[in-house]
Amino acid sequence: MDLLPDAAASQERLDLPILGSASELEKRNLLAFDEMDFNVFSRRDWARFHESHAQNVRVHFPDGHFTDGLEVHIKDMDAMFVYAPDTRIAMHPMRIAQDEWTAVTGVMRGTFTEPMPDGKGGFIQPTGREFSINMATFARWNEQGTMDEEWLYWDNQTYMQQLGLG
Repeated sequence: MDLLPDAAASQERLDLPILGSASELEKRNLLAFDEMDFNVFSRRDWARFHESHAQNVRVHFPDGHFTDGLEVHIKDMDAMFVYAPDTRIAMHPMRIAQDEWTAVTGVMRGTFTEPMPDGKGGFIQPTGREFSINMATFARWNEQGTMDEEWLYWDNQTYMQQLGLG
């Protein structure tokens, strides 16, 4: 069996196919994930976020905090684009589903080109550095076809180093 390369370091698109044994529900959820990441998130089309996220969605972040509600989640996601307006999900190398659960790996890319709020009323000046980090998202989908709960994972230290801040 051939081993896959590091997706974040690759310039190739490494999307594996959805396996034929996936149920219709599992395929629907995985395809919704692709649409959400590649089109809705990457294009900041927040008016469509409700297509994949429940109004009362709980989202767990890599730093351990969580948010409740779609509007708060949109605000958090939009904040990433303030300092890196070209942020995007470039690929889903692995997509796994079982019943109402999905697990998807992705590669988030962008460039630190705009001032970043420092949380103290000031700004961190952009470094112009590009980032490409591996991430994973686990989600529990409801009967309406939206996520009730989502867990986001990426290595914040690697992210900060690639931005030129760590």
